[in-house]
Amino acid sequence: MKLGFLTACLPQLPLAEIAGWAAAHDYDALEVATWPSTGSRDFEASHIDVTGFGKAEADQVRALFEQHSLTLSALAYYENNLHPDRGRRAEIAAHVRANVDAAALLGVEYVGTFIGRHPGLSVKENIAQAERELPALVEYAGERGVKIIIENCVMEGWHPDGYPGNLAYSPELWEWMFGLGFYLNYDPSHLLWLGIDPVAALKPYLDRIPHAQAKDAQLDPRARDRFGFFGRTVERTDGWDSGWWRYRVPGLGDVDWRRLVDTFYEGGFTGVLSVEHEDPVWSGDVERVTRGLEIAHRTLRPLILG
Repeated sequence: MKLGFLTACLPQLPLAEIAGWAAAHDYDALEVATWPSTGSRDFEASHIDVTGFGKAEADQVRALFEQHSLTLSALAYYENNLHPDRGRRAEIAAHVRANVDAAALLGVEYVGTFIGRHPGLSVKENIAQAERELPALVEYAGERGVKIIIENCVMEGWHPDGYPGNLAYSPELWEWMFGLGFYLNYDPSHLLWLGIDPVAALKPYLDRIPHAQAKDAQLDPRARDRFGFFGRTVERTDGWDSGWWRYRVPGLGDVDWRRLVDTFYEGGFTGVLSVEHEDPVWSGDVERVTRGLEIAHRTLRPLILG
C-alpha cells in the first residue's frame, strides 16, 4: 500500500511544484486532477491538460514523477455523467474519454469520476439512463487497458433539496455499478455520515476496490437533533452545508483509521490510499492546505508499511 493525495486541493500550484512538495514530505503517490478548467466548484483543479495530450506530454509527466520517485495513481475528473443537459453530458463523457486516452499513454491504470444523477428524474429513471449510456465509457476504457473508478461521494449539493446527486453512495449501488463494469474508489467519510459502518462496508468489496481515498468526517449529533439527517432546510444557504457534519483531514474526524487500514491489509489491498483534502479548517491558502496534508500524513503514515 502507498500513501498519496489528490492534487485538487492545490489548484493554484503547478504539478511540478506539488510533486516536489509531496516527495519532500514523504508521500508516495499523487492522484492528479484533470478538470478542463476551474471555478465551477471548490476542490477541483487542472494539473494535467488531457485535451490534445500526446506522447511528448506523457514523456514530460512520466519524467517528473520519476524525478521525484512518485507513483501517478489515477487521473481524477469527478463530474456528473448523468447531467440533465444533454450537451453538457456529452462534454463530460468526451472529457472522461480524453482522460482514458491520457491514462493509456501514461501507463496509468485508473480514471476516477462519478456516476452522477439527473435531479429531475427518479432514481429508477436515472438507473435506466445509466445502463443505456455509461457502459460505452467502460468499454472505451477497457479497450485501452484502463479501469474507471467511481467515488462514493453523495454529492448532495447537486440536488436542489440536498438528496444524493451521485448514485454510487451505498453498497447496494456499488453492486449495481459493478455490474456495469465500474470499480470503486472507496472513501469512508461519506459512509460515516450516512450511518454506514465504513469497515463493514469495505470488507465484502475489496476485490473491486483498486484505489481508495482518505478523507475524514466530523459529526455533530446535537446539531442533527435540530436539522434531522437531511440537514438544514429553512436555514440552508449553501447546498453543501448540512449543518451537522463536515469533512476533515484524516485524524481530525470520526473515522477509525487504525481499523480501516488494518482491514485493507487483511483483504490484500496493494493500491494507493489517496488523501482527499476538503477540510474547511485547513483551507484558504497554500500554507494551510499543506499543513492539513501534513496532519493527514502524521495520522496515516504510521499505519502504512509501504
